[in-house]
Amino acid sequence: MEAPVSSEESRFSPVAAELASSRIDTSVAHPARRYNYWLGGKDNFQADRESGDAIAAAFPAVRIAALENRYFLRRAVSFLAKEAGIRQFLDIGTGIPTANNTHEVAQSIAPHSRIVYVDNDPIVLSHARALLTSSPEGATAYIDADLREPEKVLNHPDLLRTLDLSQPVALMLIAITHFIVDSEDPYGIVTRLLDALPSGSYLAVTNVTTDLMPPEEKREADAAATSGRHGPIRFRSRDEFARFFDGLELTPPGIGPVAEWRAENEPQPRPSAADASVYGGVARKP
Repeated sequence: MEAPVSSEESRFSPVAAELASSRIDTSVAHPARRYNYWLGGKDNFQADRESGDAIAAAFPAVRIAALENRYFLRRAVSFLAKEAGIRQFLDIGTGIPTANNTHEVAQSIAPHSRIVYVDNDPIVLSHARALLTSSPEGATAYIDADLREPEKVLNHPDLLRTLDLSQPVALMLIAITHFIVDSEDPYGIVTRLLDALPSGSYLAVTNVTTDLMPPEEKREADAAATSGRHGPIRFRSRDEFARFFDGLELTPPGIGPVAEWRAENEPQPRPSAADASVYGGVARKP
């Protein structure tokens, strides 16, 4: 006799429901699943929704920020594939698949593009393997690893089979660096990854900031980050964010709010910088 399906599991996709009782701790919020909740997805648990709602209480525009961050990813990959001619992408902190994933955008422009996704959540990886199907000409791979483990990522056999590290690669760190606190050496991690990539490679990063928030919202966001109630989070100032691009050549328009980065063709009116308090930027390794 099959075990009954709980009301919690019944709201998930089949992949998430299968995992709910096995590999993951459903009582602890995970950033990828919380992000999925903000984007209107169904692959999240009660702990993720409670955490997401609590963050939204302090940062009411968080859902707008999540959407604009996703739109930035689409525009950045479009630029990299179409204008910069990049055909290889290393996307760390993939998140649960939704519309306009990195490989979909890149392969719609250049079908032979090759993409490696990296995440440390089993739901993300199961969805990726089930849903993120490459074009026949290109390739995708999915690695279970953490941004904090650059050597594991770079030496993973699936990465080495999929990407040619002697040729330019776009390193995509979208909405992931703010989960790496200062004691974990975020700049050193990014430098180690970039050191393994050749000249002509690119770095795309987004990171939440309180620079653009109204004063009261900034105080609440800072208090939430300091408390650690929702896991580690590191809001970064513009100068702190710019350090990720030290030694690189920033792509115009440089560093700015994600809602404004190459957004001329997006539907108007655009969200304000305060509504999407996330910095974004793309830069080339000389």
